[in-house]
Amino acid sequence: MKTKIRKSTSEKVVSRQKKKVRIRKKVLGTTERPRLSVFRSLKHIYAQVIDDVTGMTVASASTREKALADKSGKEAAKVIGTEIAKRALTKNVNTVVFDRNGYQYHGRLQALAEGAREAGLKF
Repeated sequence: MKTKIRKSTSEKVVSRQKKKVRIRKKVLGTTERPRLSVFRSLKHIYAQVIDDVTGMTVASASTREKALADKSGKEAAKVIGTEIAKRALTKNVNTVVFDRNGYQYHGRLQALAEGAREAGLKF
């Protein structure tokens, strides 16, 4: 996986991109066990369950959806975790591989993972 990094990109973003590449070399989502990928911006958090073999997104959820946009921070991340788990379970996906996407497993990312586990998703 190759990434393009511009001169104006901050060191923090470059560091995360390098971590992301190292993680993605090892983490692969299959049809039986797809990958739960998380992206976090300053305002929102996004989660996708991806089957890398076929290149299809099985389920997705984010705080940009009107039904899920009423909270922020860790509470919103936990709601997104439970919602992505519900959507994945309706598609008969019980276990996933967690892709933290270069972010530290802390704060909103940890809350999302805990919410998904509480809703019945195994990883």
